Amino acid sequence: MNDDEPVLLHTEGHSLHITLNRPRALNALTHTMVRCIDEALTLAEQDGDLTAVVISGAGERGLCAGGDIRSIYEDARAGRRASVDFWRDEYRLNARIARFPKPYVALMDGIVMGGGVGVSAHGDVRIVTERSRVAMPETGIGFVPDVGGTHLLAAAPGELGTHLALTGQAVGAADTLLCGLADHFVSSERLTDLTAALALGTTAAEVTETVVRYAAEAPEGELATHRSWIDSCYAADTVEEIIGRLLDSGEPAAKETAGTLLTKSPTALKVTLAAVRRARSLESLEAALDQEFRVSCRAFAGPDLVEGVRAQIIDKDRRPKWHPAEPGDVTDADVARHFEPLGDLELGLASG
Repeated sequence: MNDDEPVLLHTEGHSLHITLNRPRALNALTHTMVRCIDEALTLAEQDGDLTAVVISGAGERGLCAGGDIRSIYEDARAGRRASVDFWRDEYRLNARIARFPKPYVALMDGIVMGGGVGVSAHGDVRIVTERSRVAMPETGIGFVPDVGGTHLLAAAPGELGTHLALTGQAVGAADTLLCGLADHFVSSERLTDLTAALALGTTAAEVTETVVRYAAEAPEGELATHRSWIDSCYAADTVEEIIGRLLDSGEPAAKETAGTLLTKSPTALKVTLAAVRRARSLESLEAALDQEFRVSCRAFAGPDLVEGVRAQIIDKDRRPKWHPAEPGDVTDADVARHFEPLGDLELGLASG
């Protein structure tokens, strides 16, 4: 194990530990890291002595803040297609995690966003702590929730998933559990003891029993108290109507949320709403990932992703110039174009 590697592997008892190792970049995922995780899963699947996989992030700040946005920005500006190849392998990895035959334990401690959700929330044992901040913040950079995020958010109670998808709001442990993005709360100070105990498990049942033994009730969240206006406002058919309902609801938090939405990419908002709604009727995670791949490829070719990353990450002026600038200027045809088949470039997970 070389500590300079972007992904570290080590075996502890019957567990294979995968550590994302780019702490200065909040463990942002690169294509190399995706390949390394996939190779590690092959190793774990073939090794009869290994009972479980445990994934975590190096450093104190979080599991993973998402994909390497700077690389995607530079790729798009240069007219290259490396990001598309990255997404192809990343989404395949997301699907593999969901179907992995051994317990896949994700320690969702600290910041878990975008691609970090993809390598954790599809696992079958998902653990949050009091430090967890989980989000799919793509609309703020002119992109759309991917890595199976539309599948996960579409299954959240009521319209909570729509709310999180459009706003990109980061939520804590209790709200992550409420939305079905995690399974257990464990205090961060007990994670070291938990992982040591997991190493002793020789069966999947023992792994689950160990996690339950360390789990506790999460501190109170926020979303449950806002369910009434969230479910009512986000049930609207269009982004414009959602914003109108939020402004008219009389709830201060709803009005604040409307202001948040008005800072996001109008195209990303409309495509995201359509993607989450469509995901509700798709039969599998694989079908959702196929849809997300189409959307990601189209968003990559559009103007808002580059502009959003410029404003938020590169220049940090926080003043993106979206095109179109208003939700009303984004046509139904503009939205539909994002979902059109890619021909020979299709991801093809659902048909594979």
